Amino acid sequence: MNNLSNKINFLLASALSMCAFPAYAQDLPRPSIASLGIVGDPNDVKTPVKGGVVLMGGGKNVNASLRWMMERSGGGDVVILSSSLTEPNQAMFRLGRVDSVETLNIDSRAKADDEKVAQTIRNAEMVFIGGGKQSEYLRFWKNTKTMEALNYLLTEKHAPVGGSSAGCAILSNLYFSGGTGSAVSDESLKNPYNQHVSLGHGDFLHAPFLSDVITDTHYLARKRQGRHMAFLARIIQDWHVFPRGIAVDEGTAVCIDEKGHAIVQGASKAYFLLTDEAKAPEQCKPDQPLIWNRGQQAVRAYELAQSPTSSFDLANWKPELASGGKWFWWWAEKETFYQAEPTP
Repeated sequence: MNNLSNKINFLLASALSMCAFPAYAQDLPRPSIASLGIVGDPNDVKTPVKGGVVLMGGGKNVNASLRWMMERSGGGDVVILSSSLTEPNQAMFRLGRVDSVETLNIDSRAKADDEKVAQTIRNAEMVFIGGGKQSEYLRFWKNTKTMEALNYLLTEKHAPVGGSSAGCAILSNLYFSGGTGSAVSDESLKNPYNQHVSLGHGDFLHAPFLSDVITDTHYLARKRQGRHMAFLARIIQDWHVFPRGIAVDEGTAVCIDEKGHAIVQGASKAYFLLTDEAKAPEQCKPDQPLIWNRGQQAVRAYELAQSPTSSFDLANWKPELASGGKWFWWWAEKETFYQAEPTP
């Protein structure tokens, strides 16, 4: 009798197990070597997408901006990228209505060049690149199938792509690589060619409306205006390009739609910086302080916070089209960053 009962219990347990996990290993796609897990439906879906880029300044994520991306994804598959995560992101799945969220930790060139990893990114309707170290993203992902897949989303599929902190830094065509450590404002103003000011351009990601832009993050929290001025000056001096800048503070994001219309969301502020070909730095040399005064009008900066009327036009960068914010003049001399409101 006991043997019969044991056999019956075994058969019942097996039947229940088959009902709970229906042929998972045979029928469902296996995750890539970089996958930390999928929340939601593991099967690929295809939804209509609308292009968009989110530049997030680090610190606490701006959930409203993530939902903005999810809406533009059409509720499709979301992929989160990093090189330092150890577990899947389940919180993202609870933010909005999407089919799935898969977390990829791409911490080697072998993973970045894996076809399955690249295909997962290409199939996504939304990608978000987390914080960490942009130097690792460049070292692991540059000139790999992962880079190609990201550029496919940005330039062909036109799916929303965003990034926070390090993820934001690599989305602009001009970028601070962080390959020799973190640059700080005091050192950068004292010597814009110090070892920590490591810049790159044109050889990684190609996000719409960011071709001549260099981003910066944690902006007010870490007082990075001075180093951003040094970045702009170096780009002018070294590459004869007069760049623009977008800077985002912690807990804040800039959302750029498919037409280049930018809005700010979150708790703090963002800045849009314009240089002028008639106002190159007076001095930008190795082992010399940066001098960029131009009558105390070196760089024009537009400060923008979240509001119903706040916006900036990245398609044209025309000052008259900016709304809801405040203009400043920025300059640098005597190893110091200066800011002043325009005089009437």
